[in-house]
Amino acid sequence: MKHTTGKSYPSDVTDAEWEFLLPYLSLMREDVPQRAYSLRDQFNAMRYVVKTGIQWDFLPHEMPPWRAVYQQMRRWFEAGVFEEIAQDLRLMVRLLEGRDEQPTAVIMDARTLQSTPESGGRAGYDGAKKKKGSKANIAVDTLGNLLAVYITAANEQDRDQVAILSQRVQEVTGSNVEIAYVDQGYTGAAAAEQAEASSIRLQVIKHTETKRGFVLLPRRWVVERTFGWLSRFRRLARDYERLTVTLTNFHWLAFLTILLAKIYRQSQ
Repeated sequence: MKHTTGKSYPSDVTDAEWEFLLPYLSLMREDVPQRAYSLRDQFNAMRYVVKTGIQWDFLPHEMPPWRAVYQQMRRWFEAGVFEEIAQDLRLMVRLLEGRDEQPTAVIMDARTLQSTPESGGRAGYDGAKKKKGSKANIAVDTLGNLLAVYITAANEQDRDQVAILSQRVQEVTGSNVEIAYVDQGYTGAAAAEQAEASSIRLQVIKHTETKRGFVLLPRRWVVERTFGWLSRFRRLARDYERLTVTLTNFHWLAFLTILLAKIYRQSQ
């Protein structure tokens, strides 16, 4: 098994973080003959790609070959480990903040990622944002921790994704959520009925009057902050992915990175 021996990067995991991650990422023993590169080196390479936005074949030479990293990444995608890690870290963060393990309230929203040639046929035109691309529909708890993410074309309406987000939220919280806060893009009986089917009450937060520029809305700012956190990962600044599964899992990889930092790097 080959290990990188060159310089480290800010996106590399610490020893403490790796000790936590390894049980999730070990789909087979580290010392099996067919493993040519260490899991830690491959995971670090993935985090480097997501954080810097670099193209796969531009990975630094001291990292494992990009094809080996990509193949291992797809194995982890199929096993769902990135979301599993993020969900478990979310519970830890909530407990450290003195909250109950599972939230009773969530916030839903969507953001449009500008398309690139790689995103191809998935891209749609978002008339409100005047942008062609893909839309990341997400649900977060009141601390801003990611609970669910669902990728659609940008022309899909936010309110039409309420059913999927609500179902997923209840799956990961043990049906603990009672209310979801949303913006005016989710107005209407259809969206409320979709949420109600999962025993969630939809509450639309509206502007009290017409205003120009940025307005900080009660509760709604939490999800905007989450989008801000995610946008600091350059691979998520635009839709650079050919496959929807990659874009989805890169959201989970980015967020587990955020949560690991909250737990293990609070002193930095």
